[in-house]
Amino acid sequence: MLRVKDLNIRYGGIHAVKGISFDVPQGEIITMVGANGAGKSSTLRAICGLVKPDRGSVITFMDRDLTSLDTAEIVRQGITMVPEGRRVFPDLTVRENLILGAYFRKDDKEVEKDIEWVYELFPRLRERKEQLAGTLSGGEQQMLAVGRALMSRPKLLMMDEPSLGLAPLLVKEIFEIIKDIHRQGVTILLIEQNARMALQIAHYGYVLETGSIVLEGTGEELAGSEMVKKAYLGE
Repeated sequence: MLRVKDLNIRYGGIHAVKGISFDVPQGEIITMVGANGAGKSSTLRAICGLVKPDRGSVITFMDRDLTSLDTAEIVRQGITMVPEGRRVFPDLTVRENLILGAYFRKDDKEVEKDIEWVYELFPRLRERKEQLAGTLSGGEQQMLAVGRALMSRPKLLMMDEPSLGLAPLLVKEIFEIIKDIHRQGVTILLIEQNARMALQIAHYGYVLETGSIVLEGTGEELAGSEMVKKAYLGE
């Protein structure tokens, strides 16, 4: 579904991502784990056109080259990202944020059905649908960010640190929602510092360190790796 080959990203003199290659097969949950500064977020930003990679980098989705497309066109192709830090529109209501997620869609009746679907996934958003997003708790804003991304009906949902800053009970809830979204047919690329939770739900994973992939394998294989246990699982 998504294929990234020899991806290089530079910010001035900083070589942030160093020739990484990976695949995201349709219907799977793929995770990337690693510390801050490993290049995880830069990779997602390059996939959705927010950062231009070096020449020679190849990013294809459903066999179409993405490197020449702008972000709006990439969204139309079926890729949506839940950004780190949630980035909801604070002065708009919950419902208005969800409607903005469907900005490119013209099927108003289906949009309303999808809003109801999001409310079923996140009942708290239904309770707060007329509340300004900036007044929601951190966990509720994360739910809204995920719901807004789903409103574009993505084929591939990319999530950048969805558990960051959340209380443990909410972290567990967010990961249950990720599994529920996947069961409904959405392919997921998950970026996480919470390696334990990410590897529990991932079909396959990659470990990034300073811009390079240093280890890859199934979620179970990585969770059992001595290197991963010491570096990311606190064992």
